[in-house]
Amino acid sequence: MKKILVSIAILALPFLLFSQTITLEVLNKIQTSYKASNPDKAVINTLLTTDFKSMTTNASNTVKPDAYFKYRVKSAGITDQKSSGRCWLFASLNVFRPKVIEKHNLSDFEFSQNFLFFYDQLEKANLFLQGIIETADKTLDDRKVDWLLKNAIGDGGVWGGFVNLVDKYGLVPAEVMPETNSSNNTRYMASVLTTLLRQDALELRKAFTDKKSSNELQQLKVKMLTDVYKILVYNLGEPPTTFRYRFIDKSKTAGEYIDYTPLSFRKEVLSINTSDYIMFMDDPSREYYKLYEIEFDRNTQEGVNWKYINIPAADIKPMAIASIKGGDAMYFSCDVGKQYDKSSSTLDANNFDYESVYGIKFTMTKKERIQTFESGSTHGMTLVAVDTDSDDKPVKWLIENSWGSTGFDGGHLIMTDKWFDEYMFRIVIDKKYVAAKILDILKMKAIMLPPWDPMFLEDK
Repeated sequence: MKKILVSIAILALPFLLFSQTITLEVLNKIQTSYKASNPDKAVINTLLTTDFKSMTTNASNTVKPDAYFKYRVKSAGITDQKSSGRCWLFASLNVFRPKVIEKHNLSDFEFSQNFLFFYDQLEKANLFLQGIIETADKTLDDRKVDWLLKNAIGDGGVWGGFVNLVDKYGLVPAEVMPETNSSNNTRYMASVLTTLLRQDALELRKAFTDKKSSNELQQLKVKMLTDVYKILVYNLGEPPTTFRYRFIDKSKTAGEYIDYTPLSFRKEVLSINTSDYIMFMDDPSREYYKLYEIEFDRNTQEGVNWKYINIPAADIKPMAIASIKGGDAMYFSCDVGKQYDKSSSTLDANNFDYESVYGIKFTMTKKERIQTFESGSTHGMTLVAVDTDSDDKPVKWLIENSWGSTGFDGGHLIMTDKWFDEYMFRIVIDKKYVAAKILDILKMKAIMLPPWDPMFLEDK
């Protein structure tokens, strides 16, 4: 009986190998099936020698959107985040920059992104180290510990991070804390900070194992943050606590010098309540008309996590149009790399045709792309204009980017309404443009999502 069972097992072995690994038989089947499909030699030859985007450009979609927009917010010129992931800071500040220019009758004005970035990095370091302390009793392969170590620090962010910073530290003009080589090129500083923080994480965990008290752990953390502060000062400069500044208007008339702190300057130029601004998301992988919050999706220990109302794009668009008509630009983030045609500065769901080139269907819905990490918010910009049809329904939108002069009209992207449906993820709208029944969702208890949720992706 045993011999029979062994024989059956041996006979079954080739089948198991065939079904689970690429054996010679499996490879032969793949090759035979491929050859039977009679591939187009001309397509292969062209792909081997031609730029991929040129090859996949949809020839039936050559008529690009025109440059006319029925409704447009006053904007203040293009900014440039250079080789950094600080788009979320640029986009947030660009929402309010035109209002400062108008209020003080200026030719131009720009906030210091570097000032807020300095404190963003310091606060993120503290948030990480505090997270390490709070999970010190867990093993290194615990999912939260693993996530923390993989995401020690970064330069990306979302609107909520801007709110945390501007309410706590204030604002300064660009001239007061200008950009540096490291703020414009964040990769190298980020690498050093990441290495240091992971090293510190191990030290904190060892101190916990050695039965150090909570107070001793906090003192050790402060010592570690002193090293972080030193690296930031060396790379970004030290943020001012006070400064003198005067506005010079369009006619070159200079106002009086005033002594400011960053918080008093913020009050002078940005007299808004940041809690009046609501973050919306179109995430079909989650239940609509609910309030969501993502754990650790913030940059300060005491600050707000990223909290958003999830509603369909069809419900977001009327509010966005009302905001533009009201003269208020919006923080807007999306999956900018999808179907982006740099040559025409357009975001159009039909820009590229991969199916016709390969003869393979790409069928994932927005919901499925989110669930598989195929798509998510990658870049923050400022929504400034919309064009509508005779029924006042949106046809296309205009986004002010922060990639310098790259793009339409010296730095903008044109987005079709269909692309908005497929690849828009986050938009921040003043509550005065939001219907009462939507605002009521804010009264709900937020559904907490883990930091490894697909929606955690930071705008860069």
